[in-house]
Amino acid sequence: MYLVIGLGNPEKKYFNTFHNLGFICVDRLADKLGVAFDKCECKSVTAHARINGEKVIIAKPVTYMNLSGEAAVELTHKYKIEKGKLIVVYDDVDIPLGSLRIRKEGSAGTHNGMRNIIQLLGTSDFPRVRVGIGKETPMRLVDYVLSQITDCDREALEPAFDSAAETLYEFICGAEPDRIMQKHNIK
Repeated sequence: MYLVIGLGNPEKKYFNTFHNLGFICVDRLADKLGVAFDKCECKSVTAHARINGEKVIIAKPVTYMNLSGEAAVELTHKYKIEKGKLIVVYDDVDIPLGSLRIRKEGSAGTHNGMRNIIQLLGTSDFPRVRVGIGKETPMRLVDYVLSQITDCDREALEPAFDSAAETLYEFICGAEPDRIMQKHNIK
């Protein structure tokens, strides 16, 4: 069983912000799999699918970004998610806009949602898909990540959304992480 968590904030006013790119990517994955987010559980809204006979839970925490670990812990415990079968997708200000970086493990960097997940799970040993949002402005970080995505920025991000959804799909189909990283780590 796989658990894919997209990070974001649940209120409508955050829908089109940089900090909701994780939600956008898992929405694309759910569309690809033909499933809907129709279940509320473990401080998340979830969609359930089957790929090659294996169950897949796709989740969007409703805890707000900085408490995403609460949902991650509840979901991993409820579904007894094995090592390597949790994948998290989120925005990353430390990589260029529209870039995609896949890692098998690692630190949270500057991302508070990931920091909370790592802290509450007690491990950073799980794959993550990071979608670059860059930061070419003197704006405060919190203001930037919560700012609305412009049409120009969305155009730069669209290929990354599709690539992230494909990356997540390949993970849950059992592709080797190194192969996925070679294929999808784009600049």
